[in-house]
Amino acid sequence: MFIIGERINGMFKDIAQAIRDEDPRAVQEWARRQDVSGARYLDINTGPAAKDQVRVMRWLVEVAQEASDLPLCLDSTNYDAIEAGLEVCKRPAMINSVPAEWPKMERVFTMAAKYDAAVIGLAMNEQGIPKDADTRVALAMELVAAADSYGIPMENLYIDPLVLPCNVGQDHGPEVMLTLRQVKLLADPSPRTVVGLSNISQGTKNRELLNRTFAAMGIANGLDAAVGDACNEELMATIATARVIMNLDIYCDSYVDIYKKQK
Repeated sequence: MFIIGERINGMFKDIAQAIRDEDPRAVQEWARRQDVSGARYLDINTGPAAKDQVRVMRWLVEVAQEASDLPLCLDSTNYDAIEAGLEVCKRPAMINSVPAEWPKMERVFTMAAKYDAAVIGLAMNEQGIPKDADTRVALAMELVAAADSYGIPMENLYIDPLVLPCNVGQDHGPEVMLTLRQVKLLADPSPRTVVGLSNISQGTKNRELLNRTFAAMGIANGLDAAVGDACNEELMATIATARVIMNLDIYCDSYVDIYKKQK
């Protein structure tokens, strides 16, 4: 499993201020820090306060790329903003995200095909987030079929089964783990899987412990990627250790450092 660094997001006060001031320093500092810490992608999110999301997304992409060569994950419900970002990406990016809804899938998969981008597909539709694994998997199959119809390789499709905070949706946790396993049976080669790691702990105490545990359990159930805090050393060490235990990486005494350096 690899981490998509979550920190360049207008929801954070320093990034929101950077956007308002058009000051690249905070954006570039977090790009460098997440890169060194072991992130494989940088999530770029304008946040809800940005009035001109198209312009802001383009600016964030440009300044982040000045500080890091990591590929970017463009995170917005505004698909015009995502396309503006894709136009200036130096490397193939990831689109975050699209639910199993037409015409949203049509819009996103058209962009993905044009810009050779990966896509995060959400296991939800107009009715919201399902409670059970069977419905999540059925929606994932719709995303798989749509991606295939646009020529998107399965290795470029990441299914997010969507987890709710454990203090309000505790019964969703086992269903998410089951979904992670079943998604791997939908195609050959199979689509990949991703979660928003901090979603499990929203509004709870011991957030970091919950996130680390969720990451380790996800890896055991086939999780390929997560949007999370790449600068959290304990989280990154937990991920590296889980990968060794699951025989995904070869053990050596410096396996945590080696995991962080893999790109």
